[in-house]
Amino acid sequence: MATGLREGMASIAQQGLIQPKEAMAEISKKNNSLYIGIPKEISFQENRIALTPLSVALLVNNGHKVIIESGAGVAANFSDNEYSEQGATISFHKKEVFDADIIVKIAPPTVGEIAMMHKGQTLISALQMGALKESYLKALLNKKINAICFEHIRDEGNILSVVRSMSEIVGATSILIAAEYLSNVTGGKGLMLGGFTGVPPTEIVILGAGTVGEYAARAAISLGAEVKVFDSSLYRLRRLQNNLGTRVFTSVMQPIVLSKAITTCDVVIGAIRATHGRSPCVVMEETVARMKPNSVVIDVSIDQGGCFETSEVTNHKNPVFRKHDVIHYCVPNIASRVPRTASYALTNIFTPILVDIGDMGGLMNLVWSKPGIREALYIYQGHLTSKDLASMFNLPYKDLDLIVAANQ
Repeated sequence: MATGLREGMASIAQQGLIQPKEAMAEISKKNNSLYIGIPKEISFQENRIALTPLSVALLVNNGHKVIIESGAGVAANFSDNEYSEQGATISFHKKEVFDADIIVKIAPPTVGEIAMMHKGQTLISALQMGALKESYLKALLNKKINAICFEHIRDEGNILSVVRSMSEIVGATSILIAAEYLSNVTGGKGLMLGGFTGVPPTEIVILGAGTVGEYAARAAISLGAEVKVFDSSLYRLRRLQNNLGTRVFTSVMQPIVLSKAITTCDVVIGAIRATHGRSPCVVMEETVARMKPNSVVIDVSIDQGGCFETSEVTNHKNPVFRKHDVIHYCVPNIASRVPRTASYALTNIFTPILVDIGDMGGLMNLVWSKPGIREALYIYQGHLTSKDLASMFNLPYKDLDLIVAANQ
């Protein structure tokens, strides 16, 4: 009796084990298979990659093909072997990668990379509108590709997904950078960022109460530092206060109060973003000159021109300079300092989009079902579908509805 029961259970278990294999075979035979290419980033000190090995495994298991240029993940500490083990094809030829139907990359493609792209291809990448040139945009339009700017992708909560994720990382990382340059090892004043019993806490001033400012404040408070946050918006200050769940010093940009806070603090983090154009310069050189020796300035807004008059663009190899005996850290791409973490954050956004493109039978079906993706689509079939870009360069704009209606 017991033997028969065991045999019966074994039979049921065996059937249960067979089922997932059949399901996997069914998935692999889907007609909506995508051919996704991940080229190696050639932009200066761009260390992130759009897909991690486990995300590649998910896409491959959904019946899609992924081709990755050799060495594309090395800067983020992902080896070619890790990708190949998860089903990716590793190519040593960039042109072969650009033959894929969908290209996903971090930095905008260079003019040389655009030349390798083909008609009807889909591109998901950054756009960097501040540095965009008309000739570059026309090169994309002439290829008649479908281009999505990932900085403009919004989620179900109408939040800019990529911008939010990168801002969270940059905010927290800026405090770690401050701790590094306060230490004696890097020529700082020899302070431990934070505070403990009997020792006055480190004073940190944060300019801007957006996502970067919020996560910088979180990290600083958790280390025991004394935090002061300045912003021109009472709404943003109130929101930051509520999100932190603790009371911190907040103030509007009152010049006398701001100047006093900056000249007495140990670290100033500039995180003021402009909606369009250059970020406002709120700290003049004379204020920086009155800061304590070996204090640290971290200008996160340097990619928009910076909010300190003394700021100058630096890079990851030579990240700091001294002016008025104040240490300035002005690297535009702070997220590339922690590329593996940043890559995980990015792949959490891109992978579901790619899966949805396959499941929904194409890019346009996804665009129509998700307004947050539609807003990020700026070129479709060689037509400029972004009003902002059209007005910026005085180029013809075409409504996406009209393009689709004309093709039906």
